[in-house]
Amino acid sequence: MANMKIKKGDTVVILTGKENGKTGEVLECFPKENKVTVKNLNMIVKHKKPRSAQDKGGIVKLEGKIEVSNVMVICPSCNKATRVSMEMTSDKKVRKCKKCGAVLDAKKVAKSSKKEDKKASKVASKVASKEKATEVKATKAKKAASTTSKKEAKSSKTQKSTVKSEA
Repeated sequence: MANMKIKKGDTVVILTGKENGKTGEVLECFPKENKVTVKNLNMIVKHKKPRSAQDKGGIVKLEGKIEVSNVMVICPSCNKATRVSMEMTSDKKVRKCKKCGAVLDAKKVAKSSKKEDKKASKVASKVASKEKATEVKATKAKKAASTTSKKEAKSSKTQKSTVKSEA
């Protein structure tokens, strides 16, 4: 069982067999078996028996598994079938094209950075909303304090006027 350098979503070309020379996208990887399934290639026919009244039986076409050694990754930048090398860049293991040196995981790295950006923006928006909430609370407290001070001032004026009128 070798380390598989082909991942789900890669575009591959088939090197041997009845599908020789055809290209397709990898749907599933089976590293324990060292096999992959490729979209609309190596189609097999299964006869399915209905197991209940709701199930439909019949002849079903499925993608069959292909040995990893019989497929080769197509580099998205140079559009050629290439071998894959592994390199460490910024504490991440990255797959690179042997022919042109382009990073094959660029989409996934970009997606992960987008996810990180979204998380950062969510955190920033939460912090901003908390700050706004505290500002609103502070302004409400100031208004409440000013209204209570105004009420106290009015009550003290009325007390002074009642004291003056009694005298």
